[in-house]
Amino acid sequence: MTQTRREFFDTLLAAAAAGATTFSAQPLLARNPRRSPNETIRVGVAGVRGRGRAHIGAFKNMENVEVVALCDPDEAVVDIARKSVPDAKYHKDIRAMLDDDSLDVIAIATPNHWHSLASIWALRAGKHVYVEKPLSHDVYEGRAVVEIAADSGLVVQHGTQARSAKATREAMQFLHDGGLGKVSLARALCYKRRGSIGNVDGPQQPPPSVDYKLWCGPAGDHPLTRRNLHYDWHWNFATGNGDLGNQGVHQMDIARWGLGVTLPTHIQSVGGRVGYVDDGNTPNTQIALFDYGEQQLIFEVRGLKTPGYKGASIGVVFEGEKGYLVSASYNRVQAYDQEGQVIATFEGGDNHFGQFIESVRANDPSAVNATPLEGHLSSALCHLGNISYKLGTPTPVGELGGSFDRFPNGGGLDIGAEAADRFGKHLADNNVDTKKELGLVGPMLTFDPLAERFQGEHADEANQLLRKPRVEGFAVPTVMSGC
Repeated sequence: MTQTRREFFDTLLAAAAAGATTFSAQPLLARNPRRSPNETIRVGVAGVRGRGRAHIGAFKNMENVEVVALCDPDEAVVDIARKSVPDAKYHKDIRAMLDDDSLDVIAIATPNHWHSLASIWALRAGKHVYVEKPLSHDVYEGRAVVEIAADSGLVVQHGTQARSAKATREAMQFLHDGGLGKVSLARALCYKRRGSIGNVDGPQQPPPSVDYKLWCGPAGDHPLTRRNLHYDWHWNFATGNGDLGNQGVHQMDIARWGLGVTLPTHIQSVGGRVGYVDDGNTPNTQIALFDYGEQQLIFEVRGLKTPGYKGASIGVVFEGEKGYLVSASYNRVQAYDQEGQVIATFEGGDNHFGQFIESVRANDPSAVNATPLEGHLSSALCHLGNISYKLGTPTPVGELGGSFDRFPNGGGLDIGAEAADRFGKHLADNNVDTKKELGLVGPMLTFDPLAERFQGEHADEANQLLRKPRVEGFAVPTVMSGC
């Protein structure tokens, strides 16, 4: 007898609650008593540089919501954030903040490598969770968040705010209602200028204000091999996911939403870090192609100067039988006929944080617009593209155009080649020596969307990249056998 994924994980979680060795020894949950919808909701924010300050600003300006705790391993970062909420209690370690039974919500704006573990710890402490994108740093830990969140009965909102934008929601419904006929392709774009992060000649001393071992946490011990600790962690695979898994999660989410798909059956990615030599190891130029049989999703990352595509630089272009739709802004989306004439315009903003608080007051996990499952699937797509890239063969970037394989259903080759041709022109426009500079040509990988495992050629090495090595004291619990 076969089991559905939900039934499979239900079995594992039941075993875990009973003390099976496949799950962490921590108690699964310690739920807070349900508060009255009219009571003040008390929020703790983990990670208070950059995006975390946006969390503070959003929550503190809501009626009957208070930001009462701040957490960051860098005391200097907290000092700046604290000016906005001077009475908030400071914690260096998130575990200390989670011990506060008066907190209802944990908002997580840490670096990527902390997102899943912080969410799981918060759920186990009985807290509702708002977690920034990407939900996960690898495929496995995202699935763990989904299953533990479902078992908890607590509210989790993922930080893909386009899910709450009126314009984007109506545009996706337009596609699903057949407004463009059959939609066979989504082009997701992250054309976002990224300069060099510089070079250092050896391991650097972390700022004295930061507990660096705690900052690394689930990423494990590794030296600081770049000039800036903060933000530039995006461009190191040990802590970030490159722009495919940074800005790109938003566009990946919209692309997948519009196509109405989950995870693909085949993946291939090519690209490189070109135009400069620095301490980053993630690609600043990348093409990732995802095959769904009769539909394809292609993602393009360009970190060097480049014009937009059909009016979008950071956005998604859907191609259908009757025309195309351009999502270049979450709050304004337009559809065009085949001649390029506007046939529909969708407008309207979002209140993603407010929608989360409404769901918390209702104590209804299903009421959020960006569920942990949707966050997991869109984040996982980014990870799958990066896995193909990491397994790639060094190749001159000028030869990447002919690198895409034809997927078993016959699709993908022409789409990838066309994108790679534009990619080549883009590199030439930026004076990249396409004969000397090397990129990586990733293999075409076969994937089982239900099992969330690779199959066939390259499966063994690809499956090893679905879950990063466990770090003592900072390990995401095991909810799936074989990982």
